[in-house]
Amino acid sequence: MTAHNQSVAVLCRALDQAGDVLAAVRADQLAQPTPCDDWDVAQLIGHLVSAPARFLERARGADTDWSAAPQPAASNWVADFRSNADELIHHWRQPGDAVDARQVDWQTAEIAVHTWDLARATGQSPPLQPEVAERGLAFMSAMMTPENRGKAFAPAVRVPDDAPIYDRLAAFAGRALDARTEASGPSSA
Repeated sequence: MTAHNQSVAVLCRALDQAGDVLAAVRADQLAQPTPCDDWDVAQLIGHLVSAPARFLERARGADTDWSAAPQPAASNWVADFRSNADELIHHWRQPGDAVDARQVDWQTAEIAVHTWDLARATGQSPPLQPEVAERGLAFMSAMMTPENRGKAFAPAVRVPDDAPIYDRLAAFAGRALDARTEASGPSSA
């Protein structure tokens, strides 16, 4: 299997598990806070729902504005997300020019982190797939610097090396896991 095909397969699993976590969110949870600064569950859902469509725009060469505040979730967030995810995967599975697997891995990382965020915010403990977090963490570790963390990702948080892979991914993305974690300096990863 080529690196591109493997990346797309893992992205597909990331999107599937995000859809499952989205499907378990109840309407009475929409105002709850999330690990994403300044976003409640409704805004995080809005971001997750629109992410595959934004990824698709970017893959097709359009500029996308990731700095815009997410629109809160609409009542049909699961169907909208799955439709957007299907279109993105369909795009990546089309024959054609070779595609840099890094773009797909970035999408996996983004979806994996926000799936963890949403599961944490809504009290879910679904069986998240380790390969998704491993690929996302590998991408973020290789590509993310203190200068390009932007608003989406705070400085990395220290966790034990043997922490579960999703916790290591979330910590690298700057998510505080509990009172035992602490912010890392800008040079750590």
